[in-house]
Amino acid sequence: MARKRKGNPVHGWVVLDKPLALGSTKAVSKVRWLFGAQKAGHAGTLDPLATGLLPIALGEATKTVPFMMDAAKSYEFTITWGANTTTQDVEGEIIATSPNRPTRREIELALPEFRGVIAQVPPKFSAIKVDGKRAYDLARAGEAVELKSREVRIDRFDLVEITNDTASFTVECGKGTYIRSLARDLAASLDACGHVTILRRTRVGPFDISQSFTLDALEELCDRGGVSGTLRPVETALDDIPVLATTEPEVINLKHGRAIDLSSPHSFDPDDWVLAMGPNDQAVALGYVRGGQFSPKRVFQM
Repeated sequence: MARKRKGNPVHGWVVLDKPLALGSTKAVSKVRWLFGAQKAGHAGTLDPLATGLLPIALGEATKTVPFMMDAAKSYEFTITWGANTTTQDVEGEIIATSPNRPTRREIELALPEFRGVIAQVPPKFSAIKVDGKRAYDLARAGEAVELKSREVRIDRFDLVEITNDTASFTVECGKGTYIRSLARDLAASLDACGHVTILRRTRVGPFDISQSFTLDALEELCDRGGVSGTLRPVETALDDIPVLATTEPEVINLKHGRAIDLSSPHSFDPDDWVLAMGPNDQAVALGYVRGGQFSPKRVFQM
């Protein structure tokens, strides 16, 4: 007999505005507890020293998390000039200083070099694995960490505000981009020292900070019994995936993992994921359309 999973059958996405100093794992645990959900996961780690958007998947929404890992992201961040640190943010020790303070014109002339597809070396204090160990664990243990350069995509990189000691920016970027590395490389190109002092994520794929809830707001809604109203549908993370409408009999087959025949012509690419939706506009399964059939690969049990 199957072991009954603890918790409530809660399914959907919570758009959390993560507070400062809270790690992503602890944030997920807190939200899972508030909803009493059986399982939970997040789409993209956010450092404890960063605030902002952390999409959290509950229940069957966890099956769509992989589709969010490649999603475009937006950030707001501030560089404070004068010092480089080991971590490229306020947590690290100062390793170099410079009196140089880039002007607005100097910064704006440098920015085009960092737009488009660029090469970037991730920070040594990052979650990338080196020989099976996290880079930040090796760096904290004093071991030499050499990370390879890789290509990342910067869709937008704009200067927003400047003071004598700081410069604030907005960035829209693709997966795998490290804002701390972007700040490090920009400072180096300006013959200056600088590190990130403020970092806030404002968008992940279809999720925007304007849709988010703070932990305090979620706790208050939980006390009033209205926390479920903050859930966004499971299929929200699949907004750019082709949709196949299905009938009730077809839904029954798909729920049992059986392929269904398509009676009408279709134009789905055999290598692209397709989302099957039921008559009640509820996500049923993710799969592929090949040889006139839709074969489910991930079935949503809701």
